[in-house]
Amino acid sequence: MIEYSGYTGLLISAFLAATILPFSSEVILTGLALSGEYDLFWLWFFATLGNVLGAMTNWGLGRYLLRFQEKRWFPVSQKDIHKAHEMFLKYGLWTLLFAWVPVIGDPLTFIAGVFRVPILIFTVLVFLGKGTRYALVIYLL
Repeated sequence: MIEYSGYTGLLISAFLAATILPFSSEVILTGLALSGEYDLFWLWFFATLGNVLGAMTNWGLGRYLLRFQEKRWFPVSQKDIHKAHEMFLKYGLWTLLFAWVPVIGDPLTFIAGVFRVPILIFTVLVFLGKGTRYALVIYLL
């Protein structure tokens, strides 16, 4: 019998890992993959889906909530916003392929929202980067 709670937990952890919360989905993905109880394709699928949905949340924050950036509770620091902004200006949309990179990935997806990158282009580029990363993690196991 397949344990669906593992897939659900992976989806949630991947979502949280893609937001500004300090969370790592790779540990959960690795544990589930090594258990032998889960299909590797579905692990890849749910990890990628959760991570892309988290990135889309950051995009929405950048698109609609930037006016609150001076508030103490705002989830992205000014320093991270500035770093991501500079990188985005220098390299453009292609930086979204690196949305999976720790520290810079979350602010990049946020800045994409600030710059009003069309959601379809955003989603495709982020999916390619994050999907490739999770595929590599699974492959290296």
